[in-house]
Amino acid sequence: MKKLMWPVMALLAFTACNNKVKETKLPIYGTREPITKMVGGKQVTDTVYATIPPFSFVDQERQTITENDLHGKIYVADFFFTSCPSICPVMQRNMVSVAKAYQGKPDFKLVSFTIDPRHDTIPVLKEYAEKLGAKADQWYFLLGKKEDVYQLAEKNYLVSVSESNTAPGGYVHQGWLVLVDKKGRVRGAYDGTDKKQVDQLIVDVKVLMDEEENPKT
Repeated sequence: MKKLMWPVMALLAFTACNNKVKETKLPIYGTREPITKMVGGKQVTDTVYATIPPFSFVDQERQTITENDLHGKIYVADFFFTSCPSICPVMQRNMVSVAKAYQGKPDFKLVSFTIDPRHDTIPVLKEYAEKLGAKADQWYFLLGKKEDVYQLAEKNYLVSVSESNTAPGGYVHQGWLVLVDKKGRVRGAYDGTDKKQVDQLIVDVKVLMDEEENPKT
């Protein structure tokens, strides 16, 4: 079911786009839970949305990066491996386009989680980041335990990843670029190999920035 979730969401989003429906607020994805509380003597029902849980990984500069480093930041996340012979090179080139679109924005980050910790050591990630021209203070390339990364991908970012003896490079993974807001809530996913969807991501980052600056709720 998870593997179908993002394609369905993307189809709905781009149908709206093609119909020229002006979006003023992006949807919030993931589980949600109603919470009842007393406000001003009245019973009020609020909604608590799923957020990215605590994590701790190491980036290409050997700095420990946790969810706290991304709190109060809008960011785009993806899952990749440096020796990937298929979709990763295209995904990462498109991530470069996103990075350039918001270069110099301190409240915007990019996060790339490696799914191949055996090969993708810190020196390998650093060299890879430098070849892309990634700025270390804007774009984190993160290394962690395989089981932690895979669980985070599948459960929280809704991206399918797995090892495979038959797949090119030894891994199978989806190429979604996942947009997360300042509260750690997933707000969208875009095919990282499709330039049109990446262009839409760049637009939606601005929509989200405007929403954060001028919240309606």
